[in-house]
Order: sequence, then structure tokens, then C-alpha cells
Amino acid sequence: MKKLTFVLAAAGLMTLAACGQQQSENVENAAENVEAAVENLTENVEVATDNAVDAAANTLDNAAAAVDNAADAAGNAVEAK
Repeated sequence: MKKLTFVLAAAGLMTLAACGQQQSENVENAAENVEAAVENLTENVEVATDNAVDAAANTLDNAAAAVDNAADAAGNAVEAK
């Protein structure tokens, strides 16, 4: 009876150890998933920031070109008189 109790106790402890191992692996996997998500979010924010800066620069370039064109048109109108 003592041996049976010992075997059952050992089996129970091994089961608990296996559950603990699985839980540890699950926590590690979850941490890795969070890390990957943060890296993806960081990359997406960087890309969005770059796109916004590029769009703003293009808008300013277009506005400057429009001013130059208007100045040229005014100069041409004065010369034509």
C-alpha cells in the first residue's frame, strides 16, 4: 500500500510539474507574442510618421511651386504691357 501511495503521489507530482512546464511555455510564448506586436506597432508608427512627413513636404513643395508660377505669370504680364 505504501508503494502504491508513493507511485500515485509521484505520478501526481509529475503531472503538476508537466502542467507547470506547459504554463511556463505559455507565458514565454505570450511574452514573445507581445514583443512581436510591439515591434510591429513601432514599425507601423514609423512608416505612418514617414508618410505624413513626406505628404507635408510634398504639400509645401507644391505650394512653393504655385507661388513661383504665380510670380512668373505676374512678371510675364508686366513684361507684356
